[in-house]
Amino acid sequence: MRTGWADTERRDVRPTEQAPYAARRRAALSVMFPGERLIVPSGKLKVRSNDSHYPFRPYSAYVHLTGDQARDSAAVFEPREGGDGHDIHLYLLPRDSRDTDEFWTGMTSELWMGRRRSLAESELLLGLPCRDIRDAAAELSATPGTPTRIVRGHDPALEAAVTTDAERDAELEEALSGLRLVKDDWEIGELCKAVDSTVRGFTDVVRELATAIATSERWIEGTFFRRARLEGNAVGYGSICAAGAHATIMHWEQNDGPVRPGELLLLDAGVETHTLYTADVTRTLPISGTFAPLQRQIYDAVYEAQEAGIAAVKPGAAYRDFHDAAQRYMAGKLVEWGLLEGDPERVFELGLQRRFTMAGTGHMLGLDVHDCAAARTETYVGGVLEPGMVLTVEPGLYFQPDDLTVPEEYRGIGVRIEDDILVTADGTENLSAGLPRSADEVEAWMASPAGA
Repeated sequence: MRTGWADTERRDVRPTEQAPYAARRRAALSVMFPGERLIVPSGKLKVRSNDSHYPFRPYSAYVHLTGDQARDSAAVFEPREGGDGHDIHLYLLPRDSRDTDEFWTGMTSELWMGRRRSLAESELLLGLPCRDIRDAAAELSATPGTPTRIVRGHDPALEAAVTTDAERDAELEEALSGLRLVKDDWEIGELCKAVDSTVRGFTDVVRELATAIATSERWIEGTFFRRARLEGNAVGYGSICAAGAHATIMHWEQNDGPVRPGELLLLDAGVETHTLYTADVTRTLPISGTFAPLQRQIYDAVYEAQEAGIAAVKPGAAYRDFHDAAQRYMAGKLVEWGLLEGDPERVFELGLQRRFTMAGTGHMLGLDVHDCAAARTETYVGGVLEPGMVLTVEPGLYFQPDDLTVPEEYRGIGVRIEDDILVTADGTENLSAGLPRSADEVEAWMASPAGA
């Protein structure tokens, strides 16, 4: 059992494309915490049932700093004497030895879960010294006097090996999240790949709507997922395939309802690339191919609100400006339609439109679909836009089926339009412009041979 195995060490490994970018991100983090040890784990497998696990996805900040996606790993920043920067290394799980029983035993061994990289291969690939994660707890606990911060909630064994302060640890997580606010050129390229695959996934769905009508929302979910797995890692979040009144549920993910002609389909989905960057796009489609008059009225209002929101995205603008622009426009429309009363500006100031708009108008996008969520308020939602930021603009109007404050014909209609917007030096670029947005464009797309 322990003999007769070929040497499969890979000696032709080259650094990843993102290795130099990851090195610059590590250098930026190092400057923020002079004289302190920083520990950023990748995370561990989570049990789904008994001896089966959920698919593993590493902690996003670990990926951002290393380009690595391995489980049971950690990036460690050891402070140099005198506080002059850090020596950085990774702890990784090495290959299973054929000289012991570890290759044969356990449900997480290579025999069960597939080949891992050797430490030497990882050093070549990632451009960092690599050590055995099984030695990490002992090595980290050997220097208890070193001021240390760790990102909590991803590796209990490493947390137990060091003494840290919860508030200071939270500051590290804030910094890691804020470090992702401005994307570098490589990251923008990955987001473009994610969006391009997402455009193809939406086109797949339009082409297969007839089958979805004969089955359910599940066909739509599966159709988009096929594209995500074919061209990327998976979907970047649970796809929202909401037909009819389900479109009024912000995060409808059961996707098990009927797809009926004459109703609308709200599809909110994004492909996640092999490097784990995700798109996030929404289109609301008339299942029959054309909007009914009231559907078009609502759709046009959301489209115009999105236009106002996108126009407010520019370098130097306050982050909240695009949200306010879209919300202000929709407040005016709701007053115009007689669904709200009073001066439109006063309605907006009081937030009365939120009964029907419900959510914020966008968020940062990147390794997480709601990227940078732990960043400091003053640098994110309270900050200003800079070139290299990528965010969504996604206004919507949602009229709940049981809302007696609106005429019956409105009830059960939900419309959202969402695009992924890159802030550039002189304005913006709509990364998802490959998908039609206006009502006329959507109808023409659905009627065309390419879309239908």
